[in-house]
Amino acid sequence: MKENQYDLQEMNTLIQTMKKTAKTLHDQAASFPAVQKNATRILASIKMLEINISDIIDLNSKK
Repeated sequence: MKENQYDLQEMNTLIQTMKKTAKTLHDQAASFPAVQKNATRILASIKMLEINISDIIDLNSKK
């Protein structure tokens, strides 16, 4: 792959993996408020990645 080309599908896969992992961490940290809050922040950052990448893929697949 050339330097300025991106594999959006691969990026989307990685984002979805991070999301699943962060949700699991959040759920398991119910008795550890600091970890739960940080996992919530991680999920918010992942949401921004979804807006950047995953939503583009969804729009392109609906065409």
